Amino acid sequence: MNTKWMTLAALVASVLVSNVAEVAAQTSPPAATATRPAKTPPDQTSTPNASPPATTTQTTGEANPDPTVKKMNEDEKQKVDTKGK
Repeated sequence: MNTKWMTLAALVASVLVSNVAEVAAQTSPPAATATRPAKTPPDQTSTPNASPPATTTQTTGEANPDPTVKKMNEDEKQKVDTKGK
C-alpha cells in the first residue's frame, strides 16, 4: 500500500514540475542575439544567362524532324482522327 502512495506522489510531483517548466519556457523573452530578418532584401547574387530570350516562333529544344518520321506521325494522327484511339 505504501508503494502505491509513493508512486502516486512521484507522479503528481513530476506533473507539477513539468507544468512549471512549460510555463517558464512560454513566458521567457527571446535571447538578445536572436536573428532578425533583413530590412532590405539582398541584391541578386546569381549570374544572369547570356543567351537571348526565346521568341514566340522559336521552340526550345525541338529539332526539324526527319521526313520519314514526319510522315509516320501524320499517318498515325490521321488514323486517330478517323478511327479513334
